[in-house]
Amino acid sequence: MTQTTSAHHQGGTAPPAARFDAVVRAAVGQGLLGEGGPVAGFIDTEGVRASVGALHDAFAATPEVLHTFAAKACSLVPVLRLLANCGMGCEVASPGELRLAVEAGFAASRVVLDSPAKTREEIRLALALGVAVNADSLDELRRIDALRNPGTASVLGLRVNPQVGGGSIGPMSTATDTSKFGVALRDPGARAATVEAFRERPWLTRLHTHVGSQGCPLELIADGVARTYELAEEINATLGVRRVTSLDIGGGLPVNFADETVRPGYADYVAALTAAAPGLFSGRYSLVTEFGRSLLAKNGFIGARVEYTKDAGGRRIALTHAGAQTATRTVLMPDAWPLRIGAFGPDGTPKTGPSLAQDIAGPCCFAGDVVAYGRELPELAEDDVVVLYDTGAYYFSTPWAYNSLPRPAVYGFRAVAGPEDGAGHDGPVTFTTVRDAQSLDDIAAESGLAHADALIQRDG
Repeated sequence: MTQTTSAHHQGGTAPPAARFDAVVRAAVGQGLLGEGGPVAGFIDTEGVRASVGALHDAFAATPEVLHTFAAKACSLVPVLRLLANCGMGCEVASPGELRLAVEAGFAASRVVLDSPAKTREEIRLALALGVAVNADSLDELRRIDALRNPGTASVLGLRVNPQVGGGSIGPMSTATDTSKFGVALRDPGARAATVEAFRERPWLTRLHTHVGSQGCPLELIADGVARTYELAEEINATLGVRRVTSLDIGGGLPVNFADETVRPGYADYVAALTAAAPGLFSGRYSLVTEFGRSLLAKNGFIGARVEYTKDAGGRRIALTHAGAQTATRTVLMPDAWPLRIGAFGPDGTPKTGPSLAQDIAGPCCFAGDVVAYGRELPELAEDDVVVLYDTGAYYFSTPWAYNSLPRPAVYGFRAVAGPEDGAGHDGPVTFTTVRDAQSLDDIAAESGLAHADALIQRDG
């Protein structure tokens, strides 16, 4: 299923996302973007609700499923609370993310803990809270043996790596032969050891897998899930008892960054899973999903002020406040994470005029801090605004503290449909603060100001 919100374009050169034009104009008009706030992130709250609705609709025929949101994709408490309000659970991968999930109001029974390096204290806390835990290895299962209280309410599972291969982005592929995640099922003796682990532990009732998301085709993801489903059937048949009762099939829906088209959709994902593992949705197993990027990417953007423009070696460069500190993946891996760029004037209205090939550079003090190279856009000038689309997940929510640049403010917004086109372009826009911009005092405190003299040797 393909949902189209604008004409189809390839290569990250689509025209700006017109549905956000009024939001940019309002953000500039209200002082959220400008000299006092040179960079900020924006979340479309109604868009998030619509994406969650599409996910639930796609799985509507599934007898029992818990959809969790991967907290790493947007670890902001107000966003997590919005998702909880929409009926989502939460997948966490660190003590910090677990704390955020608790603060956001997720019930422990709707939280899943995944991590390849859980400490004993982290496991103790999860078991005490009743949070579901997916062990990442057989060694971790042995650690849980020693820590588990028989009265815990936690659902306990084991992550397996079906070793079905990688997608086009190696670092995002988690089911390669040498992936650090899970029990590598095709390694000698691993499958038998996995079956034996379930035989020895009546409390071990879940299998977990995650093939990857960005850069992974649906067929590859579905193949990994199907092999995990087959393993569950094998375990139950071998033990002669229904030991495995649930399957955590991870996330795995890549996002189209080339244009505004939402493809693939959740219905496409369910269709691929159904074709690969027809019994998956029969009700024999309850399911858990862990989507992140696909729920939020297209429901957020970064706005940044153009501070200067210059020419160097025949190339036009726009120096903005959106660089590696907030678009880290794009700067470090530009071919894998290209972003669409919008050009706006100082008043927040879309720029027009002849296109000019321009580099969109950031504020970090290294030469590679460039978000887009040679992008054809109306000529940018000082005080203009650039918009980085499809950045609602991972980008502004988990900034990099390079050069001690402050974390940007983040705002949620609602755009009321205007009378002209019914698409929200001309109606009022309301904003609410999700995270305040980090102050210089905050940066100093975070950098050890309270211990400023700690390394100075004192006489006497």
